Amino acid sequence: MVLKAVLFDFNGVIINDERIHQSLIEQLLIEENLRPLSGEYRRICLGRSDRTCLRDLFTGRGRVVTEGMLDQLMARKAAAYLQRLSTLEKLPIYPGLSDLIFQLRAAKLTMAVVSGALRSEVELVLQRAKLASYFTLIVAGDDIPNSKPDPSGYLLAVERLAAAIPQLDLQAGECLAIEDTPAGMQAAKAAGMQVVGVANTLPLHMIQRQSNWAVDYLNDLELERIQHIYARMMPQNPD
Repeated sequence: MVLKAVLFDFNGVIINDERIHQSLIEQLLIEENLRPLSGEYRRICLGRSDRTCLRDLFTGRGRVVTEGMLDQLMARKAAAYLQRLSTLEKLPIYPGLSDLIFQLRAAKLTMAVVSGALRSEVELVLQRAKLASYFTLIVAGDDIPNSKPDPSGYLLAVERLAAAIPQLDLQAGECLAIEDTPAGMQAAKAAGMQVVGVANTLPLHMIQRQSNWAVDYLNDLELERIQHIYARMMPQNPD
């Protein structure tokens, strides 16, 4: 088996914006006359889409939440997120990302983003950080009905990459996912992928429990070693 593609999560892997998301979610709760609870964001929202996070937060308080209401809440949060980013002189892109992308490009590996974030948010950050040209495609929260740990986002990324680059003949097992949360790592593994866990959001010892490889920083990833491991792996038979 050969490693052919590397699929990046977005929040917590490319951009260090979890605190921004937490503050915006908590502000929405306050605006809806609800009180944010300590530890609630990390327990319910970390690694999951805004739609799933907001639905669980509101239903957990006994609120009836329609899809229309969720759309409205998400639109308000998205507008606030884009406004918040516009006030930052420099985006909080994680250190080591540019070095890793350089390695992956030198190895001629295809790159994509698989995230529960909205496409508008992902595209804005990648364009502003001058990273957009490195990623063949984005699978965003707009594209999939279910949030991580559901594997549908990763499976859709494989499907779309295979269609975009037929000569790649891509299978899920030939992809490496980079994630920072248990929900994301579970999603990638359920899709049949190996996972690098990066300790951007949680301590390394927690990341190690659910990833195939764990690193403190993105540029700690030993790409050549991982490629050798893939080369020794037997292809999985499809069900």
